[in-house]
Amino acid sequence: MKAKYLILPGYGNSDENHWQSLWESKYPDFKRVSQKSWNHPACNDWIPVLEKAVAEAGNDVKIVAHSLGCLLLSHWAAQTNLKIGGALLVATPDPEGENFPQQALGFSPVAKQPFNFPSTVIASNNDPYCSMSFSRSCATHWGSQLIELGAYGHINSDSGLADWPFGLKELTNL
Repeated sequence: MKAKYLILPGYGNSDENHWQSLWESKYPDFKRVSQKSWNHPACNDWIPVLEKAVAEAGNDVKIVAHSLGCLLLSHWAAQTNLKIGGALLVATPDPEGENFPQQALGFSPVAKQPFNFPSTVIASNNDPYCSMSFSRSCATHWGSQLIELGAYGHINSDSGLADWPFGLKELTNL
């Protein structure tokens, strides 16, 4: 079965309690895009892996990106000819921020071209990796809807969201 949804984890991958992993284990039409190096990511290495996954999934696929996966998606979207059905971008980190992992290479500057697919950016107002103003700026540049979630940290397993029904609802609303 072809994936209807591609999961793009961020730096370090998404652990077993992360909502992305819970969606993948619960729904057979979700497939993780597995990168070669989760702890020493290079944008130029990650883009071809995403390109191949999208080509295999087809132009109706929707992408579920978290953290560094959001930056990957923005760089990929700026250079691909492939089409997708939409994207949910959660907790986009600021590559110029003080907490951004120094091992992550080539994700700055943020790609600012508007996406040619529907998209929603979901952000937390106390994310240690980005400010709300950065999230608003990304949403504006990308032509995305912005949802300000409230105080949920980096919207990961530590946020206590379990399988995060709200996020799944927003994905299906794309």
